Amino acid sequence: MDLGLRGKWALVCAASKGLGRGCAQALAAEGANVVITARGAEALEATAVALRAASPGVTVVAVAGDITTPAGRAAALVAAPQIDILVNNAGGPPPGDFRDWTPEHWHAAVEANMVTPIELIKATVDRMAERGYGRIVNITSSSVKAPIDFLGLSNGARSGLTGFVAGIARQPRLATRNVTINNLLPGSFDTDRLRAGFTSQAAKLGKTVDDMRAAREKTIPAGRFGTAEEFGQFCAFLCSQQAGYYTGQNVLLDGGAYPGTY
Repeated sequence: MDLGLRGKWALVCAASKGLGRGCAQALAAEGANVVITARGAEALEATAVALRAASPGVTVVAVAGDITTPAGRAAALVAAPQIDILVNNAGGPPPGDFRDWTPEHWHAAVEANMVTPIELIKATVDRMAERGYGRIVNITSSSVKAPIDFLGLSNGARSGLTGFVAGIARQPRLATRNVTINNLLPGSFDTDRLRAGFTSQAAKLGKTVDDMRAAREKTIPAGRFGTAEEFGQFCAFLCSQQAGYYTGQNVLLDGGAYPGTY
């Protein structure tokens, strides 16, 4: 299936590794030019080299910087002639007990996982509407659907973004102009963040990392963790011309782990 992305320009945040890289890889494979951002310049450039090698017909621009800052956002936004596709992504806040969190912890979480995506949407969405094409995908978390008690910072900040998107995605001046905004909610994917979590939990509980992995996999009906590649391919479809009638939705990609009917 041709997704109709050839020649489009995509900005993919936190794309040096993990789910962000998977999204950039899938979009480039469909012929989209990509601007990729991340704080680590070395890893980001390595990803850019790999993307160029895999998809030689597209332009890949690497912009190292902190997308959660005004300067980082400005640098990323000017790196492309236009932004047709925006994939919002940022590392989640740390786990912990809400009793230990200060207002500064909350401010940082909201800045990274709510304010930053909103600022990037604000900077791009009206021009998308003027051109009659736009796709915005916010990578959030399955915790928006089923909150995780020790990820309260993430639960709160990402839920705020979810509520915002529910309203703006349905504005007629966007929805009638072929601009869609959706949230992609990952469950357990085999990324550095997941592996780091297992290492931390194993140390606290006196278990091995393999024990932690096996226990988590048993909770997933699919019997495995997701891959960044398949996550990226799903994201690419949400950005496609075929997905123009799909907006304002929360798409849970978790191998069936969420037990609810709705």
